[in-house]
Amino acid sequence: MNNQISKPLLGIPKYTLGFIGTLIFRLLSPFFGLWNVSPLMATELAGSKAYGPLVGGLYGALSIALLDIIMGKVGLWTLITSITYGIVGIAAGYFLKNKSATARNFVVMSIVGTLFFDLITGVLMGPLLYGQPWMQAIVGQIPFTLRHLVGNIAFASILAPWFYTKVMENPKFELKRVFKTV
Repeated sequence: MNNQISKPLLGIPKYTLGFIGTLIFRLLSPFFGLWNVSPLMATELAGSKAYGPLVGGLYGALSIALLDIIMGKVGLWTLITSITYGIVGIAAGYFLKNKSATARNFVVMSIVGTLFFDLITGVLMGPLLYGQPWMQAIVGQIPFTLRHLVGNIAFASILAPWFYTKVMENPKFELKRVFKTV
């Protein structure tokens, strides 16, 4: 099997860990008042750095879709947010490709990715899908985006470098090793 296909397949357990951690956090976060705060961006950035744009985009898109399915909140919104998060993963793969896995680089991409995501899903979709007035969409999005940025910057500065180093770059979590130990 060629390396472009086999390397991402070997990383499936790594992405699964990221997804499960994100799912658990997302399920518990409302109990702690942490709405719209999630480690998904951080795990997506680490994965995009490790496995490139295509896999990063797939991880982002599939994570959003699966989270919505599990939460029972599937609709047109799922399609739009999945595609948007997929684009963020693709962009992260290109942005991080020749950069070191530092908190600074993850934070920069997190800020860009969050602003892009919130622009598409918050500012544009309210008026286009639901007839919300543009000014209301823009003004209403500000506190949401600020909260989203704070959460994503925190996760990008702490979790993304750790997840990249300890999980994404760790051969113990590769598919062949996981099955070897089972």
